[in-house]
Amino acid sequence: MDGSFAPAMTADQESVPPSMEIGTDERRMHVRAYNYWASLLGGRDFPSIEDLDSSHVRDFSDHSLLLDFTASPDNPACSFIGATIRAECEIGDEVRTIADVPPRSLLSRLTDHYMQIIANRAPIGFEAEFTNQRGHDICYRGILMPFSSDGETIDFIYGVINWKDGVTVAPVSFVPAAAATEPGQDVLDLTDALGFVPDGEEVEAPVAALDADAGLADRLSAARETVEVLKAADGRSRAALYRALSLAYDFAVASRRVPDDYAELLEDAGIKAQARAPMTPIVKLVFGADYDKARLTEFAAALAYAERCEVDFEGFLPFIETCPGGLKGLVAAERDARRPVTRVDNRADRARTRLRSAHAQSLSALAGNDEFTLVLVRRDAQGRVEPVTAVADLGLLEKALRRLA
Repeated sequence: MDGSFAPAMTADQESVPPSMEIGTDERRMHVRAYNYWASLLGGRDFPSIEDLDSSHVRDFSDHSLLLDFTASPDNPACSFIGATIRAECEIGDEVRTIADVPPRSLLSRLTDHYMQIIANRAPIGFEAEFTNQRGHDICYRGILMPFSSDGETIDFIYGVINWKDGVTVAPVSFVPAAAATEPGQDVLDLTDALGFVPDGEEVEAPVAALDADAGLADRLSAARETVEVLKAADGRSRAALYRALSLAYDFAVASRRVPDDYAELLEDAGIKAQARAPMTPIVKLVFGADYDKARLTEFAAALAYAERCEVDFEGFLPFIETCPGGLKGLVAAERDARRPVTRVDNRADRARTRLRSAHAQSLSALAGNDEFTLVLVRRDAQGRVEPVTAVADLGLLEKALRRLA
């Protein structure tokens, strides 16, 4: 991990009240934070903490927090607290772990949610109102994102929070990732949706008028139009995303019927076909080869799982909408399906069974004419030791001799 985070504000520095308001720019702050997190995935479940670079989070680092679980999973250390958060919470260097966080501070709004990250193993977003330590009504919006040092364990969490003093936000339409921790609060799983969309702001995806005989180019054009709606909404429209994926799946199905036309479209776009990952060129054609690589990987996995489940033409939309976890659920299911089956090596058990019934032999019969022989002995039910076989593998003999040396 890049250790060049800006130094945290100390207690004797001037406390500057926050000037930002929760609006479009601040929603985009959380979207940028999530997109940065997603860009570090590289096909993994969690980004590596070593890849967290402070130079890439400058526009929200003052509003951020880094929790470190490596020393204590139950009381993680506050490795970094942004200067703007420190100023709002009126705290200095005395806050070293989450146990030190003042209970009615804005910082506690972030740290109170860390167990949800551990439980869901995915980013979560949240917003609510509360009364802070100065008796002010604060409305806030936050996001927490997991990082790992070994690729499996969540041992770091990076959070970003923004707020406004004395303003009430509109209710939000969230996909609950876990039970809300405060009255009136919802939690959004950002693995499946890319931002915070208040009621009435969900952008409708266009419904393309395509008949069953529509050409491949027409299907690609319709899918791309929906992607443009998604991009215009900064990736925040779940309806547009699901509609685009549905059209991409139908495009994939149709491309199997006219492989020459599909090959021509790939050639025109400068995209190579991939036999081992056939859905990757599909999502590159639809979303653009320059689209976020981590998101393209997720989209390709979701389409691949639908194909694995033999989803019918025009059946992807109901398939993803009824899948537990939506896009995230499809991606996880495809990753599980790709994992190789672990084969149980029971050769040692078979050998034990055979040697239990083998006739005991004399050492002289097993020794042969070599200077050294590796002999396997057996202890019977009465405790007697009996030689049963000689190990002919000279490599094992040499290994045993080196071990004795």
